[in-house]
Amino acid sequence: MKALIKGAMMASTAAMALSLAACDSKKENADEAAAQAVRASGEADAEALNAQAEAARASGAPEAKADAIEGKADAVREGADTKADAMEDNADKKDMKPE
Repeated sequence: MKALIKGAMMASTAAMALSLAACDSKKENADEAAAQAVRASGEADAEALNAQAEAARASGAPEAKADAIEGKADAVREGADTKADAMEDNADKKDMKPE
């Protein structure tokens, strides 16, 4: 399941990168594609953690343990989004500079 989700996210990342190609420099496109890959990887990791939380619940583990795993998933997702946003902002700033 994780491989399927990750594959779908990578395909959408590639599609987004191609859509950006029409108006940005090649360097900016590469930087933004890298940012989207970071975001997709973080999302896939968070989904895997959420699956672990659900498995913990299903096995009768304490609710606090499942909640902690979900909290970690949220932190992973937010961290990847923050990093990707910073990468995209940096790519935009670089593209504004004359070459």
